[in-house]
Amino acid sequence: MQSAAAIVIAYLLGSIPFGYLIVRATQSADIRETGSGGTGATNVSRRAGKAAGVLTLVLDALKGAAAVAIAKVILGLPFCGLASHIAQVENANWWVAAAAIAVILGHIFPVWLRFRGGKGVATGVGVFLVLAPGAVAVAGVIFVLVVWRTRYVSLGSIVAAAAIPLIILLQYVFVRPLDSLVSAMTAGFIGAILIVFAHRENIGRLRKGTENKFS
Repeated sequence: MQSAAAIVIAYLLGSIPFGYLIVRATQSADIRETGSGGTGATNVSRRAGKAAGVLTLVLDALKGAAAVAIAKVILGLPFCGLASHIAQVENANWWVAAAAIAVILGHIFPVWLRFRGGKGVATGVGVFLVLAPGAVAVAGVIFVLVVWRTRYVSLGSIVAAAAIPLIILLQYVFVRPLDSLVSAMTAGFIGAILIVFAHRENIGRLRKGTENKFS
């Protein structure tokens, strides 16, 4: 029961369309009719300005982190000194990984917007800030370098997301062991697949040379 609750809560949190709500409140417009049609920070900034984009980025990351934190507490795993009073659930780390995937799914396919949401990048950042913060730091450096060299935010996002599972493995080998290595890598791998899939139109534009560059 706890495991199902953790996954449902994660998906519903992920489905909160902050970018859509911010643009609706500030511009009286539907963000899905602008640019790429996504509800993420990059598209929001194009429509409502950089401040709105940054706010969307922060809120989308927070919901990813909150989903994993809530799952950990529900399943009896420690988080910031908190632990659930419910008995430890068998395979709890795997259920937390499932919740991590669910919140990214919720962002990309939100039930409230007929399953048309964002690209999952900021939400994924929030997820892995809780699961593997060191991996997020390294992926962030990769993102910045790719964007700096190419001026393509989408390419930086794709490469950084795809690198997360490998970074988690390298962290395990060279830095410190992780109790939940396989489950964390699985969450990273599936999360990367979802994020790359959400960028499929960007990939098409990158191949054609028509993708918008960061300015």
